[in-house]
Amino acid sequence: MTSADKKHIRIWYWSGATLVFLLLIIGGITRLTGSGLSMTDWKPIMGAIPPITDAQWQDAFDQYKNFPEYQQLNSGMNLAEFQFIFFWEYLHRMAGRLIGLVFIIPFGYFLVKRKLDAKNLLKASLLLVLGVSQAFLGWYMVQSGLADVPRVSPYRLAAHLSLAFVIFGCCIWFALDLKERRHYPGAGAKELRKWLWLFLVILSLQIVWGAFVAGLNAGHIYNTFPKMYQFWIPPELWLMQPFAINFFENMVTVQWIHRLLATLLGLLAIGMWVRSYQTDTTFYTKKWILAVFTLILAQYLIGVFTLVYHVPVWLGVLHQAMAMILFGVVIAAIHRLKFTEQIFELGLTNK
Repeated sequence: MTSADKKHIRIWYWSGATLVFLLLIIGGITRLTGSGLSMTDWKPIMGAIPPITDAQWQDAFDQYKNFPEYQQLNSGMNLAEFQFIFFWEYLHRMAGRLIGLVFIIPFGYFLVKRKLDAKNLLKASLLLVLGVSQAFLGWYMVQSGLADVPRVSPYRLAAHLSLAFVIFGCCIWFALDLKERRHYPGAGAKELRKWLWLFLVILSLQIVWGAFVAGLNAGHIYNTFPKMYQFWIPPELWLMQPFAINFFENMVTVQWIHRLLATLLGLLAIGMWVRSYQTDTTFYTKKWILAVFTLILAQYLIGVFTLVYHVPVWLGVLHQAMAMILFGVVIAAIHRLKFTEQIFELGLTNK
């Protein structure tokens, strides 16, 4: 691959990461405004054309009235209110289609022009499989809310959100694979990278439990901090049977775990930041650790305000967006320290 080819493919990967990030924001608004079940069918091709005439809008509204969300929750809704929630779900689906086009068209061009080496062909193929899987998983999630209970399955929501983060992380990692940088990190960078891997594992769990918090609307209970009302350990924590389902279906337990993991991440970030000054690292390495520390602090505060103010839409979306930014920075930090660590070990740079 030439340098120009690498640059173009790197831009392609970064475009994918950017669009996934924007799609996550739109998806967050869709969920928080209760818009996700407004489109009751899935037409990958013809579904790109929204209702235009009054008759088409009325037909779409009448179709919506046949499903439990309207019958149980929105029976007093008028057409204008339906158009509002329809807009966000339609925008969400159109953004998904845009990502597909941004991926497939350059992919076809790179294939025809033979600009992808074996490694990047494999990476691009993986992204293609993940993207198609995400589209089907999104509809599978929506279907769960079109049955008797007008609420999508928290399990399917968690899977859908988690796969979005996986795709986002892959795009960033693959883009950075094509970016050459040479920085001396210091011998201590190896230890810090292990800390970052641990941080990423816990952050991934936190993202999953954040999805369960969203799916169960668990952010609307115990809206106090740092205690859950007067409790550090609320009494409803393990009420459900069998015991294991409390971790995924008990609103109180899910929120408590989300708080616990957030605090653990904060403490771990503080530990990494302190260690970056205790070990032999350079300013380059310290910048990455400081970025992670700053972002987790900001995310923690946003999470607290989101909870205390009963999850307003703008704070809920900001909290979700910041989670993806933090995830992306941690992925990049691990990648960059791995790259610079290899340079150090090969003796290609000097302090």
